[in-house]
Amino acid sequence: MNENPPPFWRPDIHADRRPALMARGRVKAALRRWFEARDFVEVEAALLQVSPGNETHLHGFRTAFVDDGGAEHPYYLNTSPEFAAKKLLAAGEQRIFDFARVFRNRERTALHHPEFTMLEWYRVGEPYEAVMQDCAALLAEAARAAGATRLRWRGAEVDPFAEPERLTLAEAFARYADIDLMATIAGDGATDREALAQQARGAGIRLAEDDSWSDIFSRVLAEKVEPHLGRGRATILCEYPISEAALARPKPGDPRVAERFELFACGVELANAFGELTDPAEQRRRFEADMDEKERIYGERYPIDEDFLAALAEMPQASGIALGFDRLVMLATDARRIDDVLWTPVAQPGRAGR
Repeated sequence: MNENPPPFWRPDIHADRRPALMARGRVKAALRRWFEARDFVEVEAALLQVSPGNETHLHGFRTAFVDDGGAEHPYYLNTSPEFAAKKLLAAGEQRIFDFARVFRNRERTALHHPEFTMLEWYRVGEPYEAVMQDCAALLAEAARAAGATRLRWRGAEVDPFAEPERLTLAEAFARYADIDLMATIAGDGATDREALAQQARGAGIRLAEDDSWSDIFSRVLAEKVEPHLGRGRATILCEYPISEAALARPKPGDPRVAERFELFACGVELANAFGELTDPAEQRRRFEADMDEKERIYGERYPIDEDFLAALAEMPQASGIALGFDRLVMLATDARRIDDVLWTPVAQPGRAGR
């Protein structure tokens, strides 16, 4: 990545960027109309949260509220509107969506930006297959609004009007890495690190001695599977191992896997969806296990939002999804990197104050 790109506010740079930025506005308006036509209510999650989330590799921005007595209370900029949105479902909302500004630390690449827009929506009482259908419809809506016939990125193309391919993780690992993933997962969801490591080495994956099953799984997914996804048409990659789906419920009939899917186009992950877990005791167990792993790897842990767990006990069955809105616009406008479709990208470190 160019560490010192020219500032976005230079008139010549802005003139080059402006067509994509105008397309961004059209895409947002089209998606908003799509949701409103289906009786979704637009909500606005608070940016300040008591916890940024409790996934191992998720990194938040920490801040503080200073009360009138001068005492500091730690808060975080939200990494997702998910906790707040689920509280609204517990309160009685049925169909909601949010174009949420979210913040994630340790992330800045052609596909990542520390501040970005996440389009998140939920359907109460509906299966996660309904959200898969939403994804197919929204790809087409976004393309039409941007005036695009293809989604493109780095030489890859997707027909946004074609029905997405649906592929399970087990099928994807077998097809692209010749790995029998389910042979490494017990009936109760427990994972066998050595069984996966042996197959991964056979597939040419380099491993470290302290790599966990999850580390190996992620490496195979990133190196062998994801580059092949969303070619020609979008891919819905579904039925993740239960250990890789922190907020998703188990699939009925097979507790080894969860009702989780990700949407890919041009090899780019666009969205992450769950059939939502509503068991607060199980959710606490997963959060604590992930925070133990986070502390092992990064030497830190985040607080658990107790108010969220209390709301989860009242939340009805639902399906939800988070879609990277900026990435979708990037693909619809054939932009080179995510910064190209942001009105005011965050300054690179070292540029502030010049």
